[in-house]
Amino acid sequence: MADRAYRGLWVAIAGCLVAGLAACSWTATGVNAAGPPSAPPTAPAGDPPAAPVRVLQLNLCNSGIAACYTGRSVAEAAAVIRSEAPDLVTLNEVCQDDVQALERALARAVPGGAAVSAFQAARDRNTGEAYRCRNGQQFGNGIVSRWPSVPGSSVGSGIYPLQDSDDPEERAWVCMEVGATPAVAVCTTHLAYTDRQVAVGQCEYLFGTVVEGMRARGGVPLVLGGDLNLGSGDSPDLGSCLPSGSAFVGDGEAQLVVATPELVVDSSRTIDLRATDHPGLLVTLAPS
Repeated sequence: MADRAYRGLWVAIAGCLVAGLAACSWTATGVNAAGPPSAPPTAPAGDPPAAPVRVLQLNLCNSGIAACYTGRSVAEAAAVIRSEAPDLVTLNEVCQDDVQALERALARAVPGGAAVSAFQAARDRNTGEAYRCRNGQQFGNGIVSRWPSVPGSSVGSGIYPLQDSDDPEERAWVCMEVGATPAVAVCTTHLAYTDRQVAVGQCEYLFGTVVEGMRARGGVPLVLGGDLNLGSGDSPDLGSCLPSGSAFVGDGEAQLVVATPELVVDSSRTIDLRATDHPGLLVTLAPS
């Protein structure tokens, strides 16, 4: 696992590449570019958003491989997005085209009729390429935002240096900066479920290297929604990897929304979903 002394995310990512983690990258579009990435620009100074941020976390179990697959979860998620009109949607266990479909759903639900998205595939240990859904599309994590990307910013994404050697799916993370007033960074991830200590190590890397590096660059408020597989808020494993002062709330099982200290949890609720094995988690974050 990477040394916490890294203070620049590009330094951390360069370290990943030296270690042979070719999928750890920054891209203009966020879609699995390989090869040497360009250094991201400095983020704007960090102030809390002027208004609450509404985050919808979803695990859609849409690979077509897992037993929880129904083939209906994306349509159900689109209906929830149209009904709730969140600011940000964080997505786990989705195919690449699912993210685009949900981007369109959010665009229809919000004033101005526009949205942006990012996607990062997990990696297949057996092939070294992107992990695939049964339909052949890339499988991984996504973000959808009603706010546009911050001009000149890049999408950050990567494969964790620590993985469960018995699981062919190598876990990934993805982050982007979006133009709230002021800007806010948003990340998502789906940590290992097969080995709890691996999940803890991935969580420590995410917050100790990725998030810390982003904060060191510019300090924008950061929100993460994801399936961390580390239990509810009283889990000592979860507490060991979350930064001091973080605001967070969970669904009582595996999913959480976490925010840096510029934000606090104003309200949260779960949304029953019949087409996947996880509820939706809708969280409103207010300026601290």
